[in-house]
Amino acid sequence: MSNQYAHIIGWGKYLPPRVVTNEEISRIVDTSDEWIMARTGIRERRIAGPGETTATLAFEAAARALEVADVHPSEVDLIIVATSTPETIFPATASLVQDYLGSRNAGAFDLSAACSGFVYALSMASNAISAGSSQVALVIGAETMSRVLDWQDRGTCILFGDGAGAVVLKGSSVPGGLLASSLRSDGSGADLLRLPAVYSSPVPGLDPTFSANGHPRTITMNGRQIFRFATQVVSDIVEEVMEKADLTPDDVALIIPHQANARIVEAAAKKLKMPVERFFLNLEHAGNTSAASIPIALCDAVEAGRLAPNDNVIFVGFGGGLTWAASVLKWDVTPPPVSLSQRQWRRMRYVIARTRSRLRQTGRSVSSMVSGSPTPEARMRDAERNEKKSRSKKKRKA
Repeated sequence: MSNQYAHIIGWGKYLPPRVVTNEEISRIVDTSDEWIMARTGIRERRIAGPGETTATLAFEAAARALEVADVHPSEVDLIIVATSTPETIFPATASLVQDYLGSRNAGAFDLSAACSGFVYALSMASNAISAGSSQVALVIGAETMSRVLDWQDRGTCILFGDGAGAVVLKGSSVPGGLLASSLRSDGSGADLLRLPAVYSSPVPGLDPTFSANGHPRTITMNGRQIFRFATQVVSDIVEEVMEKADLTPDDVALIIPHQANARIVEAAAKKLKMPVERFFLNLEHAGNTSAASIPIALCDAVEAGRLAPNDNVIFVGFGGGLTWAASVLKWDVTPPPVSLSQRQWRRMRYVIARTRSRLRQTGRSVSSMVSGSPTPEARMRDAERNEKKSRSKKKRKA
């Protein structure tokens, strides 16, 4: 076993430029800015443009996190993307991000735990570092929730937005970093918040909004039950993870919750007997970005000066599954200064990585055309065809 502690040394976020306000949504469904704000605390959210995908959002956040950490992509050992809206079922969105970054030494996979996904992924990466199988890990939460919404469903379309956030974890012998985690699930609540598998080809005769298994290809949610679930579990798991880390509420400088609903946070603060000001919220301007919400909020908290060296910070997520999770982290990093020339070179590095990737793809195509299919059956068929051609030539000569 390795005596390594997983420290966050870099962070980054990316939000699409397209802003959708409550007023704009009120022109689609029967709602208003006042109604949405009173029930959720959300005023606006970001929506991915036609050329943006979960992978491109994740890449932008990851590139910014690596810049803050001053880490070269080739140093990354592991990439985990927590998402409910992957680019494809396979390959993993994380593999696409790995290719975009040029992290040629990294393993990559996606993790599905809905809105708790980032905390789950953070725990997995920390365990890999503690076990010695990884030294540098990139953990990303990325979502394009707008692509799986029913924009006529007032209960869900007012909540969700798109975006990505990322952190870089690095192993160190210095105690600190991720101190403790708790992960929980209750599959009996699977029907309360769900997104059926998205298939590209609907069954003939069915409405195109239905997938091949007959289920709607959009999020469905029992808002009242989810609210009740969240207000119960958030305070419980925060207390549990504090006990694991041997901390009291007074030892915690900041709690960054999943940005689902301001009323849930207010209820959790009341149960924990902690001032609501100790919970960081940015959902007014970002909405609920599912697995991306906690790392995006972390970046905003850093920008707002809410974290100082040696602060204890708690991340707490909850959502579909049902899942919920919390982690305690010792914040102990000061990012290095980065010059404009360094930023420009780093962006150029990703252009080079994309070019190298395209060259590899072209090389595979050329190799396939030259060498033919590699399977024994195909080689036998090629040999038979060549033998027939040879016999035909001999007959013509005769």
